[in-house]
Amino acid sequence: MKKLLLLLAIVGGVSFAASAQSDKARFSIGFEGGIPVGNAKNVYDIGLGGSLKYETPIAVGTLFTISGGYTSFKIKDNFGGGANGFVPLKAGIKYFFDQGFYGEGQLGATFSTESGGGTAFTYAPGIGYALEGGFDIGVRYEGWSHNGTISQVGVRIAYGF
Repeated sequence: MKKLLLLLAIVGGVSFAASAQSDKARFSIGFEGGIPVGNAKNVYDIGLGGSLKYETPIAVGTLFTISGGYTSFKIKDNFGGGANGFVPLKAGIKYFFDQGFYGEGQLGATFSTESGGGTAFTYAPGIGYALEGGFDIGVRYEGWSHNGTISQVGVRIAYGF
């Protein structure tokens, strides 16, 4: 019983500390960068883009997120050069662990802007830190599955308002 009360006190304390980060709904706009991993690194050099995210509290220290954006992956020269464009749309949960540190998981769909590129199932677990003044830095693994997988280690640097 004492262990259960101690666990509840710890969870309550962490949740209280995290609630300062999530007391109201907000938008953020961010720069996205990604380094392809897995088989994607054989075809692409780098991914760059931008995103808009909406976050709203659903519980103490927990937010529901919706995001959309655009990412362009540079094709390696030995594959003809150029770039492929993608529009990822995702929804998920962001949970604050302690004083700005959070974990986030998102699922959704990514649409290719190329003719015949199709739509991919998207998953993106990550971690980040929300700084004072509205800035947010997050790192994630993101995979787009459609006739194979395009995956990346991505970073998002954003400003919330």
